[in-house]
Amino acid sequence: MSKSKLAIIGAGGLTGRELLRLVAGHDGFEVVHVTSNQVNGKSLREVFPSEPGMPDLHFVKHDAEIPSGATVVLATPNEASMEMAPALLAKGHKVIDLSGAYRLHDETQFENAYKFKHLHFDKMKDVVFGIPELFREKIKNANFVSNPGCFSTSAILPIALLGDLRKKITSTIVIDSKSGVSGAGGRTEEIGFAYTHVYENFRSYKILSHQHEPEIAEYAFVGTETKDIVFTPHLLPVYRGILSTIYIQFAEGITEDTVKEKLSANTQNEPFLRILSTPEDVEIRKVQNSNFLDIGFRMRKNHLVIISALDNLVKGAAGQALQNLNLMHGFAETKGLLAN
Repeated sequence: MSKSKLAIIGAGGLTGRELLRLVAGHDGFEVVHVTSNQVNGKSLREVFPSEPGMPDLHFVKHDAEIPSGATVVLATPNEASMEMAPALLAKGHKVIDLSGAYRLHDETQFENAYKFKHLHFDKMKDVVFGIPELFREKIKNANFVSNPGCFSTSAILPIALLGDLRKKITSTIVIDSKSGVSGAGGRTEEIGFAYTHVYENFRSYKILSHQHEPEIAEYAFVGTETKDIVFTPHLLPVYRGILSTIYIQFAEGITEDTVKEKLSANTQNEPFLRILSTPEDVEIRKVQNSNFLDIGFRMRKNHLVIISALDNLVKGAAGQALQNLNLMHGFAETKGLLAN
């Protein structure tokens, strides 16, 4: 059986490395092209000596010609993805973009969140948002998928899974999220994410200005009226993992049993969504290096608290990208992500 060809642009970064690790265990894909301007000319095995199964490839620069027929994963900064995606689509490549360049459908909101002008906003009509649990059928037929943000995934899914109960929400939803440095900013060299600034420290950042806030608002309420949200991210002194606490107030008449029934019904056939017995059972360590999203909750009167956890590099990025790649290429959605 011939394999589907993959090209990973920005494969030298954290997310690119994670995707390479996952694809190494997938017999349906062959990575044929990897780029990095920083380590151009070096081999994958030289750059990632601790990763088994790396293909015998050398990094080339981002502007190198991509093999015909390859599906392209963009693990590149927002402005780079904005420019590269339309050109790749025009050449007939399928594209999955891991940046935020093509997530928001409101152009003004995008430019407020990302602080630059979008030069190819017309492409938003062609893109599918890459949360398989919400948009599975669209992803199967898509040529262009925008992978969600890691914080966004941890909040969108628990809210969206409430289904028609969302109509009974009566006040602003508060989302309090904590991330390891590989999700919060580990792809940069900003001093605030350096070991000496993270160790024995804990802080919030981008208060009321994080780009994932409008993303959560757009997709958590698909099929119903949008509610106001307030999202605050925090930086944990750990490498990988996100834990989010979501505070929701309902109208009278919604009980914990009602919520349990709805979440159970909406996750029973989802291989990567796990509803745990109590919110205290949800921990970052239980999802690290996996594609699972764990959810726990509790109610007191009409107040619901949901706790979710995921690995920002897997379900929050490369793992979800592989879910999407599987769907786009007709493979089982769990292939390369769950043990056979």
